[in-house]
Amino acid sequence: MKNIKNAVITCFAFINLVAFAQSNPDKIEVLIIDGFSNHDWKQTTLMVTSILEKTGLFNVSVSTAPSQPEDATWDTWNPAFENYAVVIQNTNNIDMKNTKWPKRVEERLENYVASSGGLYVLHSANNAFPHWDAYNDMIGLGWRSPAEGVALQVADNGKIKEIPVGEGKGTYHGPRNDEIIQILNNHPINEGFPKTWKTPDMELYKYARGPAKNLKVLSYATEMETNINWPVEWVVAYGKGRVYNSSMGHLWRGETYPVSYRCVGFQTTLIRATEWLATGKTTYKVPENFPTETDIKLVAVD
Repeated sequence: MKNIKNAVITCFAFINLVAFAQSNPDKIEVLIIDGFSNHDWKQTTLMVTSILEKTGLFNVSVSTAPSQPEDATWDTWNPAFENYAVVIQNTNNIDMKNTKWPKRVEERLENYVASSGGLYVLHSANNAFPHWDAYNDMIGLGWRSPAEGVALQVADNGKIKEIPVGEGKGTYHGPRNDEIIQILNNHPINEGFPKTWKTPDMELYKYARGPAKNLKVLSYATEMETNINWPVEWVVAYGKGRVYNSSMGHLWRGETYPVSYRCVGFQTTLIRATEWLATGKTTYKVPENFPTETDIKLVAVD
C-alpha cells in the first residue's frame, strides 16, 4: 500500500510538471475537464493523464471547473476547447444538480464537437447534464429515466433492439463484476482485439437511455442473471465531430489505482479511443499481454 501511495504522489508531481511544460507539436493535444463528480474525479484525472502520456502520443492539460453554483470563478471559467484535438469529459452533477456549466461553455462545446472536435465521455460523465439537449445528442445514451430516451439491447443475433421511451426501467447497474467484453462492430478502436476479452470490476449499465441518434455500438456484455446483452461502448457522430462513450473507467472514492484502471484492455481502449477521436485512425499497437476471454491482464503501478 505504501508503494501505491508513493506512486500516486509521484503521479501528482508528474502532472504538475506537465502543466508547465511546453506543448510538443507532434503530439495530440488533449484537455480533461474535471472539478465535480460523485466519483473520485481527481484521481481519475491523474490516472487518465498517466496512461495517455506514457505512450508518448499525447500532451494532456486539465481545466478544473468550480464545484459550487455560487462560486464567482464561474464567470472566468472558459476552457479553450478549440486548442485541443480531444476533450475528455470527467464531470458529473448527478448528486449536485444545481452545479452546471455556464450556457456559454455548453454552447462552445457543442460548436467544438460539431466542427470536428473529439469528445470522450468518461464513465460517469454520461450521468451528467440531463437538462442539456445537445449533450444528450452528443453522448447518445446516458444515466437517464425511462421518460428521457430509448434504451438499447443487443440481441443474440447481433441486432440492436430498441426499448421505447417510457418502457422498461431507468438506468442502473448491479454490483461490479469481472465482465467479458464482446465485440459487436469492428472499428479502428478495437482493430486487432480478440472477439471477447475480460476486464475486472466493471459496472455494466442497464437501460442507458437517450436519443441514440447516429450511434454505433462497439461492444457489449451479458448480464448473467437475465442473459440480456447491454452495450458497453458506443460511438456517436455529432456534426463533423466524433464522440466515444463507455461505462468502463469506474474509480470510486476511497480506491487507489484500482484493478479496473490497471487492466491492459481498458488502458489500450482508452489510448486508442483518444487517438481515434483526434485523427479518425489508430496507430497504438495492441499489446501482446492483452486480455483474453478467460484471463484478465493487469499492469503494475509505475
